Amino acid sequence: MEGVSVRKIKKICVFCGANSGKDVAFVNAAFHLGEVLGKRKIDLVYGGGKLGLMGCVSTAVAQHERQVLGIIPSAFTINNLVGETCGKEIKVATMQERLVMMMDLSDAFIALPGGFGTLEELFQMISWAQLSIHNKPIGVLNINGFFNGLLSFVDHAVKQEFITPRARKILISATTADELFDKLQAFRFESDPALSKLKWSPSSSQKEKLDLTLRL
Repeated sequence: MEGVSVRKIKKICVFCGANSGKDVAFVNAAFHLGEVLGKRKIDLVYGGGKLGLMGCVSTAVAQHERQVLGIIPSAFTINNLVGETCGKEIKVATMQERLVMMMDLSDAFIALPGGFGTLEELFQMISWAQLSIHNKPIGVLNINGFFNGLLSFVDHAVKQEFITPRARKILISATTADELFDKLQAFRFESDPALSKLKWSPSSSQKEKLDLTLRL
């Protein structure tokens, strides 16, 4: 990546399934991602517990002696529902509080295969980036084409003019962990001129008026 400034990434938040999925390649890729993070000296932020792919990636990062932080709603800790977190654990009251904390404590985001929860977290981060709430890179690790349908849908939404070409660039994808990490490092955020004027701090008395032709 000669001639290109590289983003410093010290902590990555990984969104992924609490199940292992049908394809053993998902488990192998989760372990491998954890190994890659460990070798690159990157710490992990994730949703806590030890179930499914979440347990795989957190275990691998811990085995490489990197810090693991699980952020988990208190409701999930009742009766040990999701198992013991591999590393430090922070309990929060709500799912939204969990996601905000993940955003604040991470330098980048990666989504592995998962279900509705994984997709919600992924698209929430993309939406917040579009709104200039953060400018951190977001990528999906497209193992065995798992995200092909999702990526096709996003491109379809661009063609139908519900997602702008600028916003489409927010979502990065790659088929290997090393390729994805390199893309995350090289990512340059391109904010929407109108949305970048929004003031999100609690002290803001009012938000900037938006052009109503914007496609959110």
